[in-house]
Amino acid sequence: MTSSPTALAPGGEPPSHVSGRPVPWVAPLLYAAVLAGGLYYDAVGAVSPPPSGVAVFVAGLATLAGLDVLERRRYRVRTPKGPAAALAGARLILFVVVTAADPAGLSRALFVLLPFTAYFAFGRRVAVALAAVCLGLLVAWFSIAAPGWYVNAAYVSDLLMFVLGLVLAVSMAAVAVGEQESRTRLEHALDEVEESHTRLSRYAERVAELTAAEERNRVAREIHDSLGHHLTAAAVQMEKAEAFLDRDRPTAERALADARTSAARALEEVRHSVRALRGEAGPFRLSEALAELVRRLDGARSHVTLETAGDESGYDAAALRALYRAAQEALTNALRHAAAGRVTVSATCGDVEARLVVTDDGTGLPPGPWEERGVGLRGMRERVRLAGGAVAVTSEAGRGTTVTVTVPRRSAAGR
Repeated sequence: MTSSPTALAPGGEPPSHVSGRPVPWVAPLLYAAVLAGGLYYDAVGAVSPPPSGVAVFVAGLATLAGLDVLERRRYRVRTPKGPAAALAGARLILFVVVTAADPAGLSRALFVLLPFTAYFAFGRRVAVALAAVCLGLLVAWFSIAAPGWYVNAAYVSDLLMFVLGLVLAVSMAAVAVGEQESRTRLEHALDEVEESHTRLSRYAERVAELTAAEERNRVAREIHDSLGHHLTAAAVQMEKAEAFLDRDRPTAERALADARTSAARALEEVRHSVRALRGEAGPFRLSEALAELVRRLDGARSHVTLETAGDESGYDAAALRALYRAAQEALTNALRHAAAGRVTVSATCGDVEARLVVTDDGTGLPPGPWEERGVGLRGMRERVRLAGGAVAVTSEAGRGTTVTVTVPRRSAAGR
């Protein structure tokens, strides 16, 4: 009989996850050896069993081999304990029948298969118990068939050989179970490694997608905050030139020059973005950038003033650029969309945080959440949030808008 291997849990019980049938050749090889020995003894006339005895002997071995084949086909992975117990009982009966009809007396070796197969189905304890039962049956048989056998060297030798066979059978089963358990653990480990590799590949794909999405959002903010602002500034200067064309030609010409400057600044912003991607961007000064921004936007239809204070050192360039982009967006909205006549920009770099306040007297924002009022405001909030800051917008229809942006100083953010 060959049965599925079972890696033993503490106490000798086999866990249910172990699969496969180790050393399937043991039972067929033992059947063949017993058959060959019995037929040889019958052929040379060493014993004279009745013809029916040889037929029963051969039929019994064939039945045992047939049971093995049926079991392997019915239970390819593991024989359940119930059917395994029934098969063990059937084999025990057949072992007795074959042994009684064996002309050579070699069939006693078949009994070692009981603890051997029981080890796979029921564990170590049951296998050792069955080995003890088999040994007791052999001693009982010797006591009935040959009283005083214990003083006969042949019987004692047979008993010792049988004990050795039991020990070898149980040991072989233990080794097979241990090897199968190691193989199963290795297969599980390989499956886990493959599964981990698959998860890591999915995570890597997800990270790549998120990185690409974040980069697209960053580029979108850059385009909106830089190119969009400078094009708006150019449009304001052109409107200024148109307004002064008939009454103050020099002012109109200066406005056209400023419009050209804004277009040039848009091109410079593109180049700056390329240099930033390459890590070649120079130092950024918020006060200088805001002064240039206000100078370009201050025009005939609107008046823009700037107040700056504090020390910019200790602030990340990303945080200062976030304030600058916020000022760009707020001024563009005030001049282009809110028709503001006066705009005040105030930037203060303190010991703990930098604060930007842009106030206008324009038409204000319609009712509703300000975050939903266009791409620019959403981009401003995203950019400032990445710098660890916050944006607040207060507005009242017909009474203007105030945009307040704060970002932490590097040393303060590190506390």
